[in-house]
Amino acid sequence: MFEKDKWKTKFLIVALGQAISLLGSHGVQFALIWWLAEQTSSPLLLGLSGLAAYLPMTLFSPLAGVVADRFNRKFICIFSDMAMGVIALIYAIFLFLFELPVWTVFIMLCVRGIGSTFQQPAIQSIIPQLVPTQQLVKTNGWMQLMNAGSFLLGPVIGASLYAAFPMSVVLMSDVIGATLASIALAVVKIPKQQKLQNMKQNLLVEFKEGIWVFRKDRELFYLVIAEALCMFFYAPLSSFYPLMTSDYFNLSAMYGSVVELSFAVGMIISSLLFSSVLKVNRKIRISYIGLLAMGVISATCGMLPAVFWGWILFAILCVGLGAFGNVHTIPLTAYIQETVETEKMGRAFSVLTLISSVTMPVGLLLSSPIAEKVGIHIWFFIAGIAIVSITAAIWLWYGFNSQKGGLKYDSKI
Repeated sequence: MFEKDKWKTKFLIVALGQAISLLGSHGVQFALIWWLAEQTSSPLLLGLSGLAAYLPMTLFSPLAGVVADRFNRKFICIFSDMAMGVIALIYAIFLFLFELPVWTVFIMLCVRGIGSTFQQPAIQSIIPQLVPTQQLVKTNGWMQLMNAGSFLLGPVIGASLYAAFPMSVVLMSDVIGATLASIALAVVKIPKQQKLQNMKQNLLVEFKEGIWVFRKDRELFYLVIAEALCMFFYAPLSSFYPLMTSDYFNLSAMYGSVVELSFAVGMIISSLLFSSVLKVNRKIRISYIGLLAMGVISATCGMLPAVFWGWILFAILCVGLGAFGNVHTIPLTAYIQETVETEKMGRAFSVLTLISSVTMPVGLLLSSPIAEKVGIHIWFFIAGIAIVSITAAIWLWYGFNSQKGGLKYDSKI
């Protein structure tokens, strides 16, 4: 199936295309946040913009996984990328010609959210069609490395373009990124995927089959449950990084940007290690360790004193948060790509997308009033303790049951 070394060229073309697309998307997203802030000065509208981006993921993730398994994944990725590029182009033209009301940006964000929802499980399911099983950890490391690079450079590019050009011109970087990603994917020949046996099957039934993928692999099931519960506490922290710097440590936006940079550096370091020297056999165990470390670091951040050297430690700890986020995610992704049948893989990844899309807004609804009342740093501590407790309890519970013989344990993991 995999011609010697040719899979590397194919993977590199696809990965670079996706990285360029992400670079444009991160840049535009950063510029849009600043544009909305300058136009409205309204935290409520900024919050609604986040809801417009995340709500489509919650609504369409079940359908997106089924579509990725039913139809040509390459076509889905290209169509989704180009749809997001076209909506950005149309909005840029209208923004150039007319004075559009600010609320119109929500429509663009919503369409982009729908496109991203369908694109993610499809591209994640394409990778194991291109890459030998024993290379999945390394290739996922490279994908995360490029994602981290886009996360790091995107805001820099977005800020530079926004400072030099009107918003209508900045949006064109998203169009260019989507076009290049689509061309890169179009030139690569993807091996045919196995079709679903019953194309007339009910969509809800098919999505339930995606959930059953996790139910029948008990070790994976317990890990995904742990991740889902932990993300309710962890996901809101990404929105609280700026407030930790500005409100708790009482420092300027420049110091806040250093914290964001630290997180991206951690992602890059761990991605480089996974893509080069690290060899992971027990992927589920390593993924649990990543979750535990994220909890320990989050709790430590919440105990730092509100002084300058405390902020220095906070920036260093954010390197660890970025790194151990990958320690959790990369082995988990590789394990799913290795073990799940190719005709069900899209639905499996759509379940993970659904988890992330639900936990962010619900987590913010839970954490925001608590953090406002007791302080941002206290929420970091609460979140860290909760993550450690949940992860340790579920990991130990699974280990206890597997030793009793109640659950099947795969010694190869």
